[in-house]
Amino acid sequence: MQLRQFRALTFDCYGTLIDWETGIYEALRPWLDAQGLHLERDQVLEAFAQYETAQQTETPAMLYPQLLAEVHSRLATHWQLAADTQAAQRFGASVHHWPAFDDSAASLSYLKQHYDLIILSNVDRAGFAASNARLGVEFDAIYTAEDIGSYKPNPANFTFMLNTLAERGISKRDILHTAQSLHHDHVPATAAGLATCWIDRRHAQGSFGATARPLQDVETEFRFPSMAALVDAHRAEQN
Repeated sequence: MQLRQFRALTFDCYGTLIDWETGIYEALRPWLDAQGLHLERDQVLEAFAQYETAQQTETPAMLYPQLLAEVHSRLATHWQLAADTQAAQRFGASVHHWPAFDDSAASLSYLKQHYDLIILSNVDRAGFAASNARLGVEFDAIYTAEDIGSYKPNPANFTFMLNTLAERGISKRDILHTAQSLHHDHVPATAAGLATCWIDRRHAQGSFGATARPLQDVETEFRFPSMAALVDAHRAEQN
């Protein structure tokens, strides 16, 4: 299997293109510091993963800013801190400030020359629009949790994307699903019959961080430590 055999790359955004772990941690850290609670970064991220996953399952139609605010409240209870409505609302709005990975914009610019680029993301439209400004590329299609009414790993998100892309003449065999999260993306994408490319941003950490641990093992067709490495592999195929 080669990268160049595909027509479209369908992307998760957060964790793959946008450095959501830095965004999450930097949004929570001032509140935690003010409470005198000094935790390691991965302790914060792993607690976030636990409560975000639960909230997405329980309230699939909730818009992501509101969902993040609910997660903040759950984290306050988890750490035995007083609820802080203003801090929760600030956290809910923090997606707009989450940074892109350093290699994302240049990599997308290169890949745009060879593929249709499509987003399948667990955020709302406004949140993704802010992130898209950091990525500097025009995606060919954007599907958010707000559009679909559920959050990955719900199979409905992949069904929605595949059915909509089929109407555009893009079939399942044309697609390489490209993502960091095994839990949110690779397990359901594989179940949907898609080829997958793992952008293993946490390859050096050896843990799952802000992403829930997958409930089952999954194999991916490609694995790279970064978007830049994916681009290098594609360039090598052209020679």
